[in-house]
Amino acid sequence: MPKTVPATHVEALRAFNRSYTRSIGVLEEGLLSSPFSLTQARVLFELAQRGQTGANEIGDHLGLDAGYLSRIIRGFASGGLIARKPSSQDRRRMLLSLTAAGQRAFAELDRRSRAQAATMLGKLSSTDRERLLGNMLAMRGVLEPPAERGGRLVVRTHRPGDIGWAIERHGRLYADEYGWNQEFEALVATLFADFATRHDPARERMWIAELDGMRVGCVFVVRNADDPEIAQLRCLLVDPAGRGRGVGRRLVERCIAFARDAGYRGMTLWTNDVLLAARHIYEAAGFALAKEYHHHSFGHDLVGQIWSRDI
Repeated sequence: MPKTVPATHVEALRAFNRSYTRSIGVLEEGLLSSPFSLTQARVLFELAQRGQTGANEIGDHLGLDAGYLSRIIRGFASGGLIARKPSSQDRRRMLLSLTAAGQRAFAELDRRSRAQAATMLGKLSSTDRERLLGNMLAMRGVLEPPAERGGRLVVRTHRPGDIGWAIERHGRLYADEYGWNQEFEALVATLFADFATRHDPARERMWIAELDGMRVGCVFVVRNADDPEIAQLRCLLVDPAGRGRGVGRRLVERCIAFARDAGYRGMTLWTNDVLLAARHIYEAAGFALAKEYHHHSFGHDLVGQIWSRDI
């Protein structure tokens, strides 16, 4: 059964929808001063991305009524924008593809869309632009199924500003999701400060995961305080905007590869048993549980865990 949603939340979403649709001009009769409606433009986009495809695939992906989609396709065909031919596997199934005229129409529409987006983003400061894009990724992470989210994932070494971001995201997310108090944020800040001021670049490294240019994850590796031949994995975090995309797995794999190249003979990490998603990542990467103990930290009774693996 659907959950009861506060009326204020409903109105907030409706207000956002009205504001956003007005901002990007989809209320105009022709999208981006073109002869195409928003729906027609989306169908053109799908045809351009898919090459030869069936109408059913487009309709299912966009959630369009079959009759409405059929009228759009007939209009495209009469305008010389698409070609139709029977499938070689099933002669009853028609495959659609853009003609040269259709490709030109899409290219012009795509150019205008990119120019509009660049103009909109160009009016913002770099801080506001990053905040906007981060919130957009978060919305996609909440609303879209993982298989449909897409996005280009890049794992890179850290740059100025990344450590401050990592501390803030740790503090906020662990407070929101686990109720941990500021003691945890203080611990994370200390660990990152130690890394920032004293790390050895040859044997200690930090990585940031970016999705479409926005930070969605972090981790770093340092030398273990008790054994310099063991690497310590610390502060793995995947932002909700990046979940379901293999971000945590990629970050841990990068840590292991670095530790191997740096000459470590093993790797260890500390976590707590309530962090189930992280534990699954560690297990999949070959870590095994070495030790458990009870402790009271961050305002909660917890079970700490030490995991390790050979390199």
